[in-house]
Amino acid sequence: MAVNKIYQDSVAALADVLKDDMTIMSGGFGLCGIPDALIEAIRDSGVKGLTIISNNAGIDDAGLGLLLQTRQVRKMISSYVGENATFAKQFLAGELEIEFNPQGTLAERIRAGGAGIPAFFTATGAGTQIAEGKVQQEFDGRLYVQERGLRADLAIVHAWKADPEGNLVYRKTARNFNPIMATAGEITVAQVEHLVELGSIDPDHIVTAGIFVNRIVPLQTVNKRIEQRTVRPRA
Repeated sequence: MAVNKIYQDSVAALADVLKDDMTIMSGGFGLCGIPDALIEAIRDSGVKGLTIISNNAGIDDAGLGLLLQTRQVRKMISSYVGENATFAKQFLAGELEIEFNPQGTLAERIRAGGAGIPAFFTATGAGTQIAEGKVQQEFDGRLYVQERGLRADLAIVHAWKADPEGNLVYRKTARNFNPIMATAGEITVAQVEHLVELGSIDPDHIVTAGIFVNRIVPLQTVNKRIEQRTVRPRA
C-alpha cells in the first residue's frame, strides 16, 4: 500500500512528532538551505528543552535564532555560532549549553550516525581541548581522537526538488549539511521548493533517496535571505 508522505504545511507535518527535550538536526549553512518553515513551526509549537544539531545557530531574527529568542533550546551541537548575539548572551550567562565541533568533524559525526557507525577516529583536535575526556589512540605514529556518531529524533531539511516518494535534489550551496542529516534522523521531514511528478527526476540526479524521507512539505513561498550582503560600487 502506498504511503502518502505529502503534508499541507509544516505545522501538520510536525504536529505528532514534536515533544519537549527531543534532539533535532537542522540542515543548512548560515541562512543557505535552512528549513525555515519547519523551524517556525517548531517555534510556534512551544516545545522546549531542545538539543539542536546544526552547523550554526542562524542569526538573531532568522533561522534557529528564532528558537533561541524564545528560549526553547537547551543545548547546541555546532561548529560556528558567531553570527548570533542572542546565542552569545545566553551562553555567557550559563543559560545555554554548547558542544563545539570542528566543522569537518561535525559533518562526519552526522554522516557516521546516518550510516550506522557508532564512532570513528580523526586526527583533528587530537592533543587539544577538543579531545579532553575522549579516547585518544595512536595509529602509524600519529595521535587520533575518537568521535561518536550523531543521530537525532527528528531531522528537518530543505530541498530544491522532490517527488511524492521523497527522493530529493538539492541546489548548489544548499546541499551542504542537508543530505547527511536526512539519513541520520529517526524521522526526516523535508520542506521542498518544487514537488514534481513521480519518475520525473533523473535517478542520477537524486541525492537523498526517498527511503530516508518520512514527510514532505511543499513550500508556497521561498525566502532566500543573504546572511551578509557584500557589494562593491559599479565601475
